[in-house]
Amino acid sequence: MLYTFFRWLDVKFDFPGAGAFQYISFRMALAAVLSLFLSMIIGKYIIRLLRKKQVQDGNREELGLAGVELKKTTPTMGGIIILVSLLISVLLFNRLDNIYILLMIVTTVWLGALGFLDDYIKVFKKNKKGLPAKGKLIGQILLGLFVGAVLFFHPDVVIKEKCTANSYVQTNEVFSMSGTEAAGSNAYQCVEPSKSLKTTIPFIKNHEFDYSVLLKWMGPDYERWAWLVYIPIIILILMAVSNGANLTDGLDGLAISTAAVIVVALGVLAYVSGNTIFADYLNIMYIPNTGELMIFAGAMLGACLGFYWWNCHPAQIFMGDTGSLAIGGIIAVFAFIIRKELLLPILCGIYLVESLSVIIQTLYCKTYRKIHKLPKGQMVPVEKRPFLMTPLHHHYQKRKEHVKEEVEEKNLPEYLKRVETVESEKNYHEAKIVQRFVIIGILLAVVSVLTLKIR
Repeated sequence: MLYTFFRWLDVKFDFPGAGAFQYISFRMALAAVLSLFLSMIIGKYIIRLLRKKQVQDGNREELGLAGVELKKTTPTMGGIIILVSLLISVLLFNRLDNIYILLMIVTTVWLGALGFLDDYIKVFKKNKKGLPAKGKLIGQILLGLFVGAVLFFHPDVVIKEKCTANSYVQTNEVFSMSGTEAAGSNAYQCVEPSKSLKTTIPFIKNHEFDYSVLLKWMGPDYERWAWLVYIPIIILILMAVSNGANLTDGLDGLAISTAAVIVVALGVLAYVSGNTIFADYLNIMYIPNTGELMIFAGAMLGACLGFYWWNCHPAQIFMGDTGSLAIGGIIAVFAFIIRKELLLPILCGIYLVESLSVIIQTLYCKTYRKIHKLPKGQMVPVEKRPFLMTPLHHHYQKRKEHVKEEVEEKNLPEYLKRVETVESEKNYHEAKIVQRFVIIGILLAVVSVLTLKIR
């Protein structure tokens, strides 16, 4: 909105300073600052309102973890703070005629509403299970279908491959329109845009993969049917990242801090992908009009940091599914737009191991019950599980008293007392767990960016 307004002021009245809004770097900084202050300011009032309404997550009381009793009165559904501050900043500072920005807005609203519905059922309907798993999956699948259809069929979704100095043409467009911030009004862009399903493969010299080749066996018109492969892949990755972010939301500040690190890395990747000079230098595909995503990333970063103000230990509010589902979906769709989705296992490594810990624990316990013919409802002994508790962050937080009680209660052999000593060492304070997970997340983000040169 403000871009259009100040551009009109600049063209019509030559208003001093109005031209600054044409530059993405300027609008990105303003979006980040505004969303930061918005989330800090409105967070105070939303927390007060949610406490008044007694919007609390009763599921945490059943975890039996250290300090959980102190969180009984902490309100949830704090993702509202993130989404409101993010959307206001994006609507003010982004160009709303950009298909990628519209796609990100739809993703944010869609998954935010899905998560809100889940939290609403848990809190107000007193149903601790929330929205059925099928309901969540259907919502994510429908969004994946929409995102995939737009990225495949929309005429503005194109790439320009192998930018070189000889392929540049001079234009009067500025950075906000061409993707390159240059001195004055001169910018350069590649010629011959094309529709393509190519994406970036990390650590590979010829680092591009075209999804359409998977259907090459169908004959000369195979590219027309590439959506049959492309859209299901989008759906699977969208669900994986969204649910991974949801699982990570279990400790004060964990989900939001790791998300902030991921968003910074995505912003860097969007910058180099939407800048012809860097695309040429790094020998990667140039994706026109993705420069606007830097503003979205800035707004997202500001919203994350502002929410972290209230969510850091001891948390005054939890984000709930309202925030975690939306954050995961935003990351997944953002990565698909800039053709870096194959980097997500590295960049979102925290989400990956959190999800794998749950999968491994579930499969192992089901197999153990089947082999040992345990009665229905009987828990697998703690010392027999791969993890003390899942997701993984709870494994390190598990209280040593629980292990000790089970060892003594079952009169297990002497050699299992060694298990008690080893397991008791995993009673880490949640602040330490969060800080170490963030450090790992930063390392993964650096590696993800370095893959542009390491191949």
